Amino acid sequence: MHSRSSRAMRPLLRSVCCSLVCLLSLAGVSGCKRGGTETTPQQATRLTDRPDDQGRCQADGPQYEVSEYDTSGDDIPDVRKVFLTVGSGRLSRLVLVCREADLNGDGVKDVVRFYTDEGRPRSEESDRDFDGRMDQVTYFEHGRVARLEQDTNGDGRVDTKIFYEGGEAVRTERDLAGRSTAETWQPDRWEYFEDGRLIRMGTDLDGDGRVDVWDRDDGRRGA
Repeated sequence: MHSRSSRAMRPLLRSVCCSLVCLLSLAGVSGCKRGGTETTPQQATRLTDRPDDQGRCQADGPQYEVSEYDTSGDDIPDVRKVFLTVGSGRLSRLVLVCREADLNGDGVKDVVRFYTDEGRPRSEESDRDFDGRMDQVTYFEHGRVARLEQDTNGDGRVDTKIFYEGGEAVRTERDLAGRSTAETWQPDRWEYFEDGRLIRMGTDLDGDGRVDVWDRDDGRRGA
């Protein structure tokens, strides 16, 4: 039987432990979340040991470490981070290379972001309609969105590509006829933007890869 003094010490010990974990987090070792739970890298170094949640982060090898977090408070981890050990000896450090999350709490990861070995975002895959299939891929350059690819009709093939410059969409290509394959991109509509506004749209009516009809924003052009 525990004495009253030992029971009174438990909250203090938990607070000290969490503080120590937070200090390690600042050093790049792991995260800390008050009011939630976390699986430390030492407890989850192999993703194959976890229940199948359609996760896409890979962590095979001793150079990887995994942390899982419960952000919803239901005692089920819904965020996973994979870190890569870069360097050796006293110069070694952990770099985030993959992060994935279950957004709707159904036990399946809905979005995953991959990072370079320098910790910059490289690409992100997401399931926007929560049907278990990734339908949007975002590509980054120098930490900013460069291209967005979407499957808007749910047939498993990309039919829309949006291109960005300086963080703003400047051009969209669409495959309205569904001629594209995984190897060949065959758009039949091109849309051009300025300051977030559509100013010109071209459509290929016969599928030869060339614009047959142009639609323009005459008011914008006149201005």
